[in-house]
Amino acid sequence: MYFQRFASKSLISGSLRTFEKTLRRGFRSGVAVQCGASLKGRSCLTLKDFTSEEIKTLLWLSADLKDRIKRGKQYLPLLQGKSIAMIFEKRSTRTRMSTETGFALLGGHPCFLTAQDIHLGVNESCADTARVLSGLCDVVLARVCSHSTLEELDKECSIPIINGLSDLYHPIQILADFLTLQEHYGSLAGLTLSWIGDGNNVLHSFMMTAPKLGVHLKVATPKDYEPERSVVEEAVRLSKKHGTRLVLTSEPTEAARDSNVLVTDTWVSMGQEEERRKRLQDFHGYQITMQTGSVAQPDWTFLHCLPRKKEEVDDDVFYSSRSLVFPEAENRKWTIMGLMVSLLTDYKPQTPTLKF
Repeated sequence: MYFQRFASKSLISGSLRTFEKTLRRGFRSGVAVQCGASLKGRSCLTLKDFTSEEIKTLLWLSADLKDRIKRGKQYLPLLQGKSIAMIFEKRSTRTRMSTETGFALLGGHPCFLTAQDIHLGVNESCADTARVLSGLCDVVLARVCSHSTLEELDKECSIPIINGLSDLYHPIQILADFLTLQEHYGSLAGLTLSWIGDGNNVLHSFMMTAPKLGVHLKVATPKDYEPERSVVEEAVRLSKKHGTRLVLTSEPTEAARDSNVLVTDTWVSMGQEEERRKRLQDFHGYQITMQTGSVAQPDWTFLHCLPRKKEEVDDDVFYSSRSLVFPEAENRKWTIMGLMVSLLTDYKPQTPTLKF
C-alpha cells in the first residue's frame, strides 16, 4: 500500500449539474487556469508527458468547444483543410465515432484505416508508413496493440501522433472522464476516485493524470492483476509531488470507502478472450453494486469507459442517476476535439477559464 496524507478536501455538492448550468455559474472552487499552455506540434502518447497546466488547458479547451458548438450552435471550422489518418488495429465504437465526427465537425477530413487497409509493419514497415503519412495528412490517431508501435510512429513521423489506445495507456479516455467529473462536481481538486478492477491501460492513465489534477486515487485489483510496477513507481512520485493520496489494495470495499467516484472497466480486454473463464473466477467479488457504494461518500458517482458487461457492474448502478457513463461517452468527442485543436492550431478558448 502506498499512501500519504490527504490534502484538505473541498466540500462536494451532491446535486446533479448540467454542463450549461456549470458554465453559467462558474466553478465553485479550485484554482483557475491562468493561461493556456501551447501544445501545437506535440504528440500525445501518454499523459505522463503532460504537466498539470497542460492537462488543465486541454480540459478547458474541450469545455470551450462543447459550450460554443453544442450550446451556442456555432460553426468553428478550426481544422478546415486538414486531414487525420485514423489507424485501427483494434475495433472501437467511441474512439472511431468521436474522432471521425469531431474532426469533420471542425471542418477537417478524417480517413479511417483498418489493419486490412494499411498492413502496418507487414507489407510496409512502421517507419516507412510514418514517413508516408507525414506527407499525406496533418495528424495520426493510432489505436494499436503495442505501445511500442506508437513510439516508433512518433519517432519517424514529422506530424503529431495521438494514442487512441495501446496496451499500456489510454489517455483520450481519461480526458473524457475528468471533463465529465468536472462538469458534475464543479471542480476536481480533493475528489477521491476509486478504481475497482483490472490493472490495465485505463488505470495506468488515471495514475499518470489524477495527481496532477489534485485527485486522490484508490486502486483495488486482484492478486496478479496489479498495474505495471514502473507505472506504480511514477504514480507514487507524482502523488508525493502534488500532495495527493495513492492507495493500492486487493480489497474492493477498502478502495470504495469514503470515495466520490467508483470506476471499473472490462475484465477481459480484446486479445484476452481465451482467459475469460479464469479471469471471471479471479475477479469474483469485484462487481460494483449499490452495496459497494454504501461505504462511499453520499454523493458517489460511477464511471465506465464501455462496453460494459454485467459481471463488472450491475444494472442497479449502471442505469442509476449515479451513473455518468453516457455523458462520459459523449465527452470522448469533445475531449478528442479539444486535443486535436490543441495539437494542430493556436486556438485560444473563448469561454471563462475553468477552476480546478
